[in-house]
Parts: sequence; structure tokens; C-alpha cells
Amino acid sequence: MRDNMTDDSADSLNDVVTQFTSYEDFLDSKITASALYYLEDEELARQLVELGQWGTVLTREEFQSRKVSPSLRNQHRTLASAGKELKDNFLKALAEREENNRNGILTSIIFIRDRNAGVQEVSGYIDYAHRLQTEDFEAYFSGKKRLMPRRSDLSFYNWRTQMSTSHSSPNYEVITDQPSGLVFQNKTDRKVLELNPWAASSDNWSRSEVKSDLYVQVVIYDHKTRSTTLTPYPAQ
Repeated sequence: MRDNMTDDSADSLNDVVTQFTSYEDFLDSKITASALYYLEDEELARQLVELGQWGTVLTREEFQSRKVSPSLRNQHRTLASAGKELKDNFLKALAEREENNRNGILTSIIFIRDRNAGVQEVSGYIDYAHRLQTEDFEAYFSGKKRLMPRRSDLSFYNWRTQMSTSHSSPNYEVITDQPSGLVFQNKTDRKVLELNPWAASSDNWSRSEVKSDLYVQVVIYDHKTRSTTLTPYPAQ
């Protein structure tokens, strides 16, 4: 723990991670209405909070390490989608894939394009299995929150500010220097997911366009995990 946070008790820090379902929600709690008004960019405001511009905050690593609690681990026993009345096709598609993404049969990637709270068009790719491990998805399935791409996801792009980020996850390596463009390589079987919509589906992954009333565009890539000794995707 950083020296400037030694005055915080372990109990108070645990209260923070219990109160907020995600690190982004925690950052949002530190953003004032006036700051968001002048910045006109929710993602930029979050970045400034994370950098400590408005006071000391938990780092993402500190938050996530404390977030892995028994309550989150118990979600594997009871699905977050269980018993929910799901009216939108996207939520139904997530519910159909929840159990298999939790038990490792699938590692789905979700592409979402829509407008954020600041009415800016954003898009990105989300590692569904990883998000399930680090968040309580009951709020999404119950309609209290909307699942949106974040700067910490596999890929994120703000079409207004042109801010672009990419981060590998526990399940996927992000590869950006290929002739075909952005690709994701599964870390278990080393299979590569190409995002070209005209690429043919294979025996280990498929692409599904989902019609949703909640988002401008949704695409789900389902990867059937296999453990092999294939060599990594070659650099070119």
C-alpha cells in the first residue's frame, strides 16, 4: 500500500470496494458535476481522478485485489442472470453465455458501439469472462446499469476525442501490429480471433450480430477454449 494511504484502515478500504461494483464506479463517485461540465468528457475526468489530480485514490490494482471477495466467487454457484426478466436480445444473449463463460467452456468477446453519459460515441471490445470475474453482473441483468466498454477493456475508442486504448486481459493478448488490423489471441490455446466481419467462422469461434434496443451495435464473438501447444501468432 502506498505511504500516503496509511491513515486509511483496512476496514474503510474494504468498505470502498464493497460499495462500488467496479473501479469505474469508484472513480465516478469522485467526479463533481462542475468538473464534468467543464471537461465535457467522462473518460478524461475518470483518468484525472485515477492519476490523483483531485486527491489520493485507490489504484486500480488495489481496488481489484480487494474486490475478489467470497461474495464474488460465490457468483459461480448462482448465476447473476438467474430469475431475471430479460426483454432485450442482448441481455438474453449474455444470459445464454454466462455459465459457460464462468466455467471456462467459452471466452466470449463483446463488441459494443453506443453513446456514453456525455453523449459521445464510443466503442470497444470487452472480455466477458474477465468482467464476470471482477464485477457483479446482477445490476446489468436487472437493468439498473448498462454494460459499456471502458478504457481498461481489450479495446476502447472515443469517436469524439479520438482517444484509443487497448489492454490485454487474463484470457486474451491484444495484437495491434498485424496487416489484418487489430486481433485477439487466446492465451489458453493460442487461437487468433480476427475481427473482419467477412472472415469465415471456424470450429473454435463464431461471430454473432445481436439486434438490441439498448445499443447502436452489438457483436459477440464466442471462442471455444482448447488447450494446445500451438505456437504464438507470428509477428510480421
